[in-house]
Amino acid sequence: MVSRTLVQMIEDNYERITARVMTRLRQDPDLVHVAGLPPSELADRTREVLKNLGRWLVAGREGETAHRYELLGRHRYEEAIPLHEVVRSLQILRESIVNFAREQGLAQSHVQLYAQEELEHLVGLFFDAAVYHVVHGYEAALHEAGSVAG
Repeated sequence: MVSRTLVQMIEDNYERITARVMTRLRQDPDLVHVAGLPPSELADRTREVLKNLGRWLVAGREGETAHRYELLGRHRYEEAIPLHEVVRSLQILRESIVNFAREQGLAQSHVQLYAQEELEHLVGLFFDAAVYHVVHGYEAALHEAGSVAG
């Protein structure tokens, strides 16, 4: 079982982590199109994940994750955001969550270290699913646009 303390710490510090994510998104030279999106939209999406992380990591939410991220993929296609930038943005959010958890220095015992590793594993699974569904939604929108144009 993942440490509720770590998850709660991430959820409680969502603004601090969001600020880190926003800085990284703005500074990444490979995210030209993402940087052009309204900062409020990017921050809101980031906050939504962080404030509800415990909910997202619970088994049984796969359908909700699929739906939400397929819609995001479609939306980013419609905004002409390159797919690699969408995926990189999700990677930055994942890395920021994991780095924040590591920086807290709570892994002093074997049990705490295991809890941190379990958190990283579950966060990785969540973001793997998110990336898959973003790509799926993006490709579906691309295919539909090609069918309409053709």
